[in-house]
Amino acid sequence: MQVVNAQQFLDRLKEEIEKDSITLPTLPEVALKVRAAVEDGNTTASRLADLIAEDAALSARLLQVANSPLYRARTEITNLQIAITRLGYDTVRTLITALAMKQLFQPDSALLERYFRDIWRTSVEVAAISRALATLTPHLNAEQALLAGLIHQIGKLPILVLANCNREPAKDQAALDQLLDELHPTIGALILSHWNFPETLRRVVSEYRQWDRQTADGEADYVDIIQVAYLEHLADQGKEPPVDTTAIGAFSRLGLTPDIEVVEIEGIDATRQIFA
Repeated sequence: MQVVNAQQFLDRLKEEIEKDSITLPTLPEVALKVRAAVEDGNTTASRLADLIAEDAALSARLLQVANSPLYRARTEITNLQIAITRLGYDTVRTLITALAMKQLFQPDSALLERYFRDIWRTSVEVAAISRALATLTPHLNAEQALLAGLIHQIGKLPILVLANCNREPAKDQAALDQLLDELHPTIGALILSHWNFPETLRRVVSEYRQWDRQTADGEADYVDIIQVAYLEHLADQGKEPPVDTTAIGAFSRLGLTPDIEVVEIEGIDATRQIFA
């Protein structure tokens, strides 16, 4: 089947998903178990430690995070149960999901490797800025903002997998880039719905490029955080913003101006180092 426009490609992708020919990205099993245990409400630090210990790499990464400057441990933490108690169950749930995200970016072709590397790099940069911005916004959670940054372009993954299988769109990079640009918010929302992520995060992937959006109560939300972080990332790359930043409500709702120097906010480099 030759795919000639975004709607046809989207229809084809949905058809392949329904036939199980293309599967949506799935979180690693340990991350799913930890999320389920915390959301059940009856877990313990010991039980969570047992679940996380099933994945040696994730266990080591969680201890690394617990001992990082972001969490300011007074003494070195060498035990998962102590790390979980120190960080709190909700923070551990979000951090384990965030730390597991990189496992989704495993390419099996040169095309996927090139795109996956760029998407992950952008996601880490936006996540690091987002976490730092959230620390300045008392009603928003820093780890939730971090996770929002890491997943804001997750919808590009199955698009690339299908393009890689079809070959037709993959032959034309400009056409493929246009498909990614137009479709990743819709596909991203499908993935997060598949993962049973909360509405606050589903809105991030579907709305982060709706520059004229307003919030219902006038308060900043995670979409605002990602919008500002994404624009700051573009500026850091020397790229022109897609809109007039002075007209974007996200800045004012966060109490910021478009000329903010985000590099001066504490914690950005520490977050980059954890997820790079």
